[in-house]
Amino acid sequence: MHIGIIKEPDFENRISLLPEGVAELKKLNVEIWVEKGSGLRAYASDLQYENAGANISERSEILNQAQMLLMIQPPAEDVIASKKEGQLIISVVNPFFNKSIVVQLLENNKTVFSLDMIPRTSRAQSMDILSSMATIAGYKAVLESALLLPHFFPMFMSAAGTIRPARLLILGAGVAGLQAIATARKLGAVVEVFDVRSAVKEEVASLGGKFIEVEGASEEKAAGGYAVEQTEEFKNKQKKLIHDHAVKADVVICTAQIPGRKAPLLIEKETVEAMKAGSVIIDLAASSGGNCALTQNEKTIIHQGIRIVGKSNYPSEMSSDASKMFGNNLLGFLRLIIEKTGSLKLDFEDDIVKKTCLTHEKQLINEQYKTFINS
Repeated sequence: MHIGIIKEPDFENRISLLPEGVAELKKLNVEIWVEKGSGLRAYASDLQYENAGANISERSEILNQAQMLLMIQPPAEDVIASKKEGQLIISVVNPFFNKSIVVQLLENNKTVFSLDMIPRTSRAQSMDILSSMATIAGYKAVLESALLLPHFFPMFMSAAGTIRPARLLILGAGVAGLQAIATARKLGAVVEVFDVRSAVKEEVASLGGKFIEVEGASEEKAAGGYAVEQTEEFKNKQKKLIHDHAVKADVVICTAQIPGRKAPLLIEKETVEAMKAGSVIIDLAASSGGNCALTQNEKTIIHQGIRIVGKSNYPSEMSSDASKMFGNNLLGFLRLIIEKTGSLKLDFEDDIVKKTCLTHEKQLINEQYKTFINS
């Protein structure tokens, strides 16, 4: 089987598989083609790919010949329009926000696996790209806020007086939030954390954060560890509590998201305007609407002295390690669908395969997405 690794768009510095990952994939007896120059922004040269056993080729040749295409960002127009019959595409399609792309892929008879749809189970843990990338996002968000804040993070006691530690409010204690807690605490900040899931309270405390709890939250085991939509009564309690803690914070890091839906609005305009001048908001949910009412995706704005950073793709800024982590997750999934002889094995009785697959033979496969697209 011929597998093609495609160069990402200009805004994306990662690559789906580094040379070390190519060397591992070659053990499955497959032929690997890498688009010329595709690894440069992740600090991987064409020569390194060749030494790992890959062939360097032009994009058009790969699109027309490869039976499987690997990428991170949703397929571009030339990938969707590729004439290779029955071509299999693996990427992060983000299908709930890219419905038109899924429809085109369906019409062009592409078999598509979206790695952001991998179920959150113990068996699939080694393939969980969302958790890997969220780890990077939480880490980078804290570092950027420390650079932007006009205060120290840790407490300082000196002849010039005592500097109090920075206060951080982290909204959402998923993987990104937990990493943000750990990083902020290492830098000496005081950290408060809000999450609707009471199950994360112990994890927050173990990392040195103070958990802010609102009574009456709805939780659902079927949500796979994610937050779920809450009642209006709860949202009103939540709004008041978050406001009270945000106005005292120096930094607010927003990480709360609900799969397939617009990110919950947690920081109102009025709250931003009540915060201290010089404070910083980092909104990791910017691409799905943002947790802050004033967030603009991929932009940094200043509103009445408050700096608001809308950024969802921090992993691209740590392109080498992010590519390594993504590639390791990808390899875990590829070993599930490629036999040691190099042939493709799509077992739709396998829970991971079925839930990760969006389209196959002009049919929608993922049941959750099937319900969404037909609603």
